[in-house]
Amino acid sequence: MKTIYNKITASFIAAVSALSLTGCTDLSEETYSVLTSEKHEFTETELKATFAPVYSSLRDVYWGWFGMSDTNDMSSDVWGVPSRIGIGWGDLYVSMHKHEFNSDLDFFEVCWNNNYAGVNACNKILAYEQVQNNVETNAQIRAYRALYYYNLFDLFRNIPLDTEFAHEDGWLPEQSKPEATFAWIEKELLEVADNCGESVEFGKLNKYTAYMILAKLYLNHDAWFPNAKDSKYYQKCIDVLDIIINSGRYSLAANYKDNFKEDISSSPEIIFGIPFENKYAGGNYMANLWMHNAGRATWNFSGWATGGGIVFPQFLDIYEEGDSRYTDTWLGGPQYDINGQPIYLDGEQLNYTKELHSIDNPGCYPMESYRLQKFEILSGDFGTSYDDVAYYRYADVLLMKAECLLRLGGYNGETEEDAARLVSQVRARAFKSDPSRAKVTAAQLKAGSKYKYGHRENQGKLGGEDKWIITEEGGDDIEFGGLLDELGREFVCENHRRGDIIRFNIKGSNNMNVYCGKSWFCKDAEADRHSDIFPIPRTALNGNSKLKQNDGYGTN
Repeated sequence: MKTIYNKITASFIAAVSALSLTGCTDLSEETYSVLTSEKHEFTETELKATFAPVYSSLRDVYWGWFGMSDTNDMSSDVWGVPSRIGIGWGDLYVSMHKHEFNSDLDFFEVCWNNNYAGVNACNKILAYEQVQNNVETNAQIRAYRALYYYNLFDLFRNIPLDTEFAHEDGWLPEQSKPEATFAWIEKELLEVADNCGESVEFGKLNKYTAYMILAKLYLNHDAWFPNAKDSKYYQKCIDVLDIIINSGRYSLAANYKDNFKEDISSSPEIIFGIPFENKYAGGNYMANLWMHNAGRATWNFSGWATGGGIVFPQFLDIYEEGDSRYTDTWLGGPQYDINGQPIYLDGEQLNYTKELHSIDNPGCYPMESYRLQKFEILSGDFGTSYDDVAYYRYADVLLMKAECLLRLGGYNGETEEDAARLVSQVRARAFKSDPSRAKVTAAQLKAGSKYKYGHRENQGKLGGEDKWIITEEGGDDIEFGGLLDELGREFVCENHRRGDIIRFNIKGSNNMNVYCGKSWFCKDAEADRHSDIFPIPRTALNGNSKLKQNDGYGTN
C-alpha cells in the first residue's frame, strides 16, 4: 500500500483540532474574531501533520468534481462531456465546451472555494508561532499558499489577496490589481524557495517545486498581460528552470506510462506529485467518467462507469505515425473483456468510434468516441480513483525551456536548435520503434499546428442522413504551432491544455489566442479574449459587496 504523507494522527487531531476546515471556503464568510497566533507547542510529528488541510485542499482543487482538471480541460480543444443520448450528461458541460460561461456554473464556484480553502488553511497554519519560527515548514506552507494563489490568479485574475488568518469583525477582502497579485506571488516564491528543502520526497513540496511554480508564473506573463509583453520574463523562466535542470535530481522516466501508474512515487520524473490512495484519499475518476458501463469488463474494474467523456477527432489527428503516446492514452475500436472475449451490448459488440455527432444537437451516441486509458486501471479496482497525480513533471521543465528559447530566438548562449534538442529528448521515449522520428527541428516547432480547427458537427440522427456543419480554419496560422501540438500530445488530460492554448496566438490577429480565436467541434471562435478568465462565482459576489465581476460577464 502506498504511503500517504498527510495522514492526520489522533494526537494531532486532539491537540490542534482548530486547524480542520469546516466548509468555510468563501473568504467573505470567515469568522475573523480570533487570536492572530496560537501558543500550542507542536511535537515533530504534529508539526509535519500541520500540512494535512493543505494537502486535502490540493487534492480537491485538482480532482474534486468540477475541479481544475475538469475546468481547464473541458473548456479546451481536446475533450469534453456531451449530451449522451440514452445515458445523460450534458447541461453545464455543454456550456463549458461552447465557452458559454456564467457565474452560476458549478465549475467556477468549486475552483474558487477549493483554492481559497487552501489559502485559508495556509494562513491559519502560518499564524502559529512555532510554524513561523521553523524556517523550512514556514517556507513550504508559504509556497503552497503561493500555488493556491497562482491557480486563482490564472482562473479569475481579479482576486482578493489576503495573507492573514485573523481579522476584525465585519472585515471583507478587496480585489487586488492583477499586476500587484503577480508581483506578490513572484516575491513570495523568491523569498521562500531556497528554504523549502532539497530532499525529493513524493507528496512533499521542495525547493524545486517552488521554482517550478515561479517558472510557470514567468512563462505565462505575456499571455496574462497581452498589452504589457516583456521578453525578460521568458529569460527569467529559463534561469529558474536551469536551477531545476542543473540540480541533477530529476530525469525523464523510461516509459511515458510510468508517470500515470497507480503508484508513481518511484518515477524520477515527478517534481511534485499528489498521493492518492483507496482508504484515505481517492480522487481520480477518469476511468469512471470515460468508460462505457459494459467497457468495465476490459479491465474488470468495479466502480461505476457511464461513458461521459469524448475526445475530439480533430485533436486525435495531430498525433504522428509511430507515436506510442497515442495508444498509451486512447482506446478505440471493438472492445474485448479481460479474458480476450468480445464485449456485447444488446447483441452488438461494443465499439468505440472515432467520429462524433454533436455536443448537444443531437448529442453523442453511447459508443461514440475513443476512451481515455492514460491512467492505470487495475483489475478489481474502483477505477483510477487511487492513482497518484503528477502535478509537475520534468518533461514540462524541458518543454517550457524549449518554448522560451523559441520565443526569444535563443538566450544565454543557447539557440533555437537547442530548443529542438530538448523537445526531441522528450519525444524519444514515444518513438522507440523508430528513433529517427523523434527528432524535430526548430523550423518544425515554429511552423503551424496540424490541428484542423473549425466547427465540425453532425446534426443528423444515427442511422439516418448525415447533416454535417463544417468550417475550415486550420492551424497553419498559429505561432509555434508545432510546439503547441507537442505540448498537447505530451500533457493531454493533465490539467494543461487551457493554459497552453491561451498562451499561443494566431498570426496577424492582434493578440488573439487559440483558446478564444479558434473553433473546434461545436465551439465557435469568439470576438474577444474576455473568456481567458472565468466569471467570479455568484456565491462569492453575493457574499462580498467589494467584489466586482470580471469584464465581459456583465453583473452576473
